Amino acid sequence: MIRAAASIAATAILAATSALCQDHPDLQGIWTSASVVPLERPASLKGKEFYTEQEAAENAKRVLGMTSWERLGGQAPEHYNMSQYGLDLSQVKVASTLRTSLIVGPDGRVPPLTPEAQKRNAERSARNRGHQFDGPENRPLQERCLIYSTEGPPMLPSAYNSNLQIVQDSGHVAILQEMIHSARIIPTDGSPHLPSTVRQWMGDSRGHWEGQTLVVDTTNFTDKTAFRSSTAGLHLVERFTRLDKDTIVYEFTADDPATWVRPWTAQIQLTRIEGPIFEFACHEGNQGVANTLSGARAMEKAAAEAARKDSK
Repeated sequence: MIRAAASIAATAILAATSALCQDHPDLQGIWTSASVVPLERPASLKGKEFYTEQEAAENAKRVLGMTSWERLGGQAPEHYNMSQYGLDLSQVKVASTLRTSLIVGPDGRVPPLTPEAQKRNAERSARNRGHQFDGPENRPLQERCLIYSTEGPPMLPSAYNSNLQIVQDSGHVAILQEMIHSARIIPTDGSPHLPSTVRQWMGDSRGHWEGQTLVVDTTNFTDKTAFRSSTAGLHLVERFTRLDKDTIVYEFTADDPATWVRPWTAQIQLTRIEGPIFEFACHEGNQGVANTLSGARAMEKAAAEAARKDSK
């Protein structure tokens, strides 16, 4: 009886998936957003939205020859070999593109902050100054392994582990990120957003289909993740369009009148890769936060001791 019931359930799932694929594009699979293109256009390429094919090839060769740490502007610590653990960009599949920046449009830059946002950022910095090491709550969310800045939404390429898995059924799309661990479950059944009093780090996402494109509308953010200084009023619209069997065009538009002088849009190609998605066991054996805070306490103790001696 149990096996028969399981068989019937499995058959129903397969039938539903088959029907789903007939009605909407199938976005399922394991993908990477790894890119050789920066989010914002370099000043040297001002006004140039696209490379020529030769220029794009030269840029890809240059970036792929850099280590992840070099691309982040630093040098790799001696104890951490990025290539040994498959974390170097040259070891992953990267989508081909002629774009000079992920942000689309003639500027290719995040719009300027509003005066309100500049004032808010200055006040936040002033409040935090001198308290960065008071306790775990004063440390960045990704340092605490809670959520990574590129997990989104919106989703952006990371220095490494820019991989994700998409699963869908007739009423939902789920996106699992390899970097740290977050999973988004996006209803596509027409259900409304959560009440405005319910706020979440990744916001509240609701999806619908417009022809061959999955459109995801996300609201109800908090100010804790603060995407590029955004507020809880951030409104995000993402679009997933299946270009071919190995490519999804992912586009997002970010709008927060309290933060930027105008909305802005970025476009990223998701490229199919071989699985599986691996567990990012960020917390296991992680002594970083404890060591950082104990180091701060040791420095405070040393400073207090030095002050005591000077006072004698």
